[in-house]
Amino acid sequence: MIVAIDGPAGAGKSTVARLVAEELGFGYLNTGSMYRAVALAAHRRSVDPNDGTAVAELARDHVVRLVMGDSGECVLLDDEDVTAMVRAPEISAIVPHVAAHAPLRTIVVGWQRDVMDTGDWVVDGRDIATVVAPHAEVKVFLTASPEERSRRRHAELAASGEAPPLESVHADMRLRDARDAGRTASPMEVAEGATVVDTTGLTITEVVGAIRDLVRRAGGSA
Repeated sequence: MIVAIDGPAGAGKSTVARLVAEELGFGYLNTGSMYRAVALAAHRRSVDPNDGTAVAELARDHVVRLVMGDSGECVLLDDEDVTAMVRAPEISAIVPHVAAHAPLRTIVVGWQRDVMDTGDWVVDGRDIATVVAPHAEVKVFLTASPEERSRRRHAELAASGEAPPLESVHADMRLRDARDAGRTASPMEVAEGATVVDTTGLTITEVVGAIRDLVRRAGGSA
């Protein structure tokens, strides 16, 4: 079974998807980490993130894998553990540009489908139910108000030692939303048959429970 969770930045997709996978005993695939790994490779080689051809060639030159380690998901770039590096601010800044290119998305979608062919997965991203796994048995579009998502992102940054103004985070969030929804290649949108879950005002436990109920109704082991 595939549980596809899409939605905008700051909606809590990764946290919720990971917890849902743990409850179900499914694998967890964070597709955004794959794009971040390619963005890191581009940064290291000084490849222009707006050059779609160069970015795609770069992806073909590297092997990106996601594996489970003692402390959770590990992102491997040619067998190098880059889990912490792909979350660096300079990588976050270029990921939207890197991920917008259709040639790269075709490559990364192939990686993702290869993983999903191996069993039961909870997969999160922005185009999982629309492009990567339109056959998913459970499709969820996870969202929250822009203000709530900005507050969550601001708290994450503060916890990691960064302290940008909340207004700046909110502006970045609006820009990211516009890019994700407006890009030509695999724009973010609610998939046909998807259940929209607005997490504004909900606890993580409540959101996980709602998705678990959807899986149960779809015949999954929850």
